[in-house]
Amino acid sequence: MKVLFQKFFYFYIMEDLKDSNFGNTEKRSPFFYIAIVLMLASCLLSVNTDLAEHAQHKILNIPQWFFTLIFSVDVLMIAAIVAIYFYRKIGVYLLPVLIMLHFMLHNYYLSTMLYSDLNALFMYSAAGLLGVIPRWPYFK
Repeated sequence: MKVLFQKFFYFYIMEDLKDSNFGNTEKRSPFFYIAIVLMLASCLLSVNTDLAEHAQHKILNIPQWFFTLIFSVDVLMIAAIVAIYFYRKIGVYLLPVLIMLHFMLHNYYLSTMLYSDLNALFMYSAAGLLGVIPRWPYFK
């Protein structure tokens, strides 16, 4: 009797799960777009800080090569967000690495701690991953 009950219960649960929407996520949803916009906005805050520092680089005695390096990292951060939008796994892996590289470059060369980088990392881990993880099977 116990075995019969277990088989019936197992069959009932499996059929119920097949019909449910558990694990089925739309490829593009409003939350995914909101997560992309939030990540892009937080990365653009870092770009704005870099542009402000570049405008004052003679006063602050910051070498020109630093801005070539830091703007290259900024462009790669935006490219990683675009890659996430087009469902590329490299963007998911590259974005937090680039944000931390940007943070470390500012911390080491200018001795400044950028809260915009910490905000970008928070947006990636909070909104970005909540938008990415359910859609991971769609990523190439």
